[in-house]
Amino acid sequence: MTHHHLSTDFVVIGGGMAGVCAAIAAARLGRQVVLVQNRSVLGGAASSEVRMHIVGADCEGHRPGARESGLLEELRLTDACRNPHRSFSQWDLLLYEKVISEPNIRLFLDTSCEACETIDTPVGRRIKSVRVVRHSTEEEFTINASFFADCSGDGRLGKEAGADFVIGREARDQYGEPLALPVADRKTLGASILFTARQYPTPQPFEAPAWARQFKQEDFHKRDIRSYEYGYWWAEWGGQLDMIKDETTIRHELLRIALGVWNYVKNSGNHPDSANWALEWVGAIPAKRESRRFLGPHVLTQNDVQSGTIFQDQVAYGGWWIDLHPPSGVDAVEEPPCVHAPVPHLFSIPLRCLYSRNITNLFFAGRNISATHVGFATTRVMGTCSVMGQAIGTAAAMAEPSASIAGFYDEAAVARLQQQLLKNDAFLLGITAQDPNDMAHSATIEASSQDTGADCRNIVDGITRELPAHFGKWADDKTHCWESHTVPAWIELTWPTTRVISEIHLTFDSGFQRELKLSPSDHHSKKTIRGPQPELARDYSLLLDGNNVLSITGNYLRKRVHLLKTPVTAKSLRIEIATTNGAPKARLFEVRVY
Repeated sequence: MTHHHLSTDFVVIGGGMAGVCAAIAAARLGRQVVLVQNRSVLGGAASSEVRMHIVGADCEGHRPGARESGLLEELRLTDACRNPHRSFSQWDLLLYEKVISEPNIRLFLDTSCEACETIDTPVGRRIKSVRVVRHSTEEEFTINASFFADCSGDGRLGKEAGADFVIGREARDQYGEPLALPVADRKTLGASILFTARQYPTPQPFEAPAWARQFKQEDFHKRDIRSYEYGYWWAEWGGQLDMIKDETTIRHELLRIALGVWNYVKNSGNHPDSANWALEWVGAIPAKRESRRFLGPHVLTQNDVQSGTIFQDQVAYGGWWIDLHPPSGVDAVEEPPCVHAPVPHLFSIPLRCLYSRNITNLFFAGRNISATHVGFATTRVMGTCSVMGQAIGTAAAMAEPSASIAGFYDEAAVARLQQQLLKNDAFLLGITAQDPNDMAHSATIEASSQDTGADCRNIVDGITRELPAHFGKWADDKTHCWESHTVPAWIELTWPTTRVISEIHLTFDSGFQRELKLSPSDHHSKKTIRGPQPELARDYSLLLDGNNVLSITGNYLRKRVHLLKTPVTAKSLRIEIATTNGAPKARLFEVRVY
């Protein structure tokens, strides 16, 4: 096996949604990044290998307006436009394209983290390098870096580094959590293997293999079989075992369960309308919900989540229900497949939950963050994992290379990190954009027309979405965007003296009141628009002192950053919106000028 030595700024282990967002965020801020993924595709549970749709703080449409922005929104909008036919292979290719298009990212697919080297420093233990192996090319790589991120789900890098972690369910009195058990144990949420089916014009027989599970109607009296095209998240098992060490056993049993459920659908006689349906695809790897959880300076708890605690060092947010499942899944016949405990408002996630308390240069994001079993039950969903990934990638890019994470991120550094996240279209509870370098704030602003409450000055109020009641104490009834009476429309910023302008940021409305996700489920897909979102400006131009410096056609993104080829000296910037993607009015949440 050939051995190579590499050096970089930031190594991300794990190419699921958290790892992809972490790598892209750091790379776009100028850091050299190595992204290591042990599968052939990116996306983790959202990839074609598993096909779980991404859910998050909007609770599948129950919290309109709470959809994650930033990098995840960029990916979702692009996928909706390019992939109306809902192909998960197309989604794989989109993630691959986004990663390889970043010149600062070096991607290693089919590559596993095997070990790491740590060193002791005056401020604590630090990872010096990681060793990864790509068996398909018979190569191994030792990669040195300033910072590392474990976004691997199971936490292989952190475990190899000696990072503190826990597995299982805490006792109720450990953190004072009402939903916790009286006595701790090592059980976790289970895993699932999903499948898809297709309807044909004629009857399609199904013969289950002899090793498939046998189910009866009473086995499902707490589990719904409502449709056939996408089944079934509740086909879960394995949390009573070791989700890592027993993966082979769990995988085989999940295949037995998946095929047994489909056999029941087809051959029990209780679902005669399934006659023309045929099994099309069955997942080959378990979709894990839980294994290791690392320990940071703060452990997120049920009380943090349900009280909507706003942390001073917040860098991400969540809002999914506290979603607890019986560890043994379908074998817990008399228990519901999940219990959704309410999360009254959105909640913040502090940076202190996203780095190790005893390894000074190790970040983590995804289902392995520093949280209790109950607290993690809301943060584990992929929309929330994505925004945590963007947060740690941004944090790694902004930290001094030789610093410890805890030593660098004092109050002032956290404030700079938060402002950078907002600049990159992230959302943080109660924090508004306050960039002293943004010249838009010093401009006089007028527009061709504006609806009541949707004043043109809203584009500099620092808030880039509407905030309905479920945003808790941060909720208001303001529009926070400029909205015209009709299109075409224009909005203009004018300064008393000339400015040198090289960079213009625009944040449009992309319909946060709707769901937007790729799903095999017809039910969920009917609630989305698989194409350009109608509120978005489609064709628009930028004019400086009346001179057209840029024209865009066919836009389908919410956040656009326009870097001028050469800086322009001007006293005015006009944004002329010729058409939207279908909405009768132009809507613009933010303009930044640098």
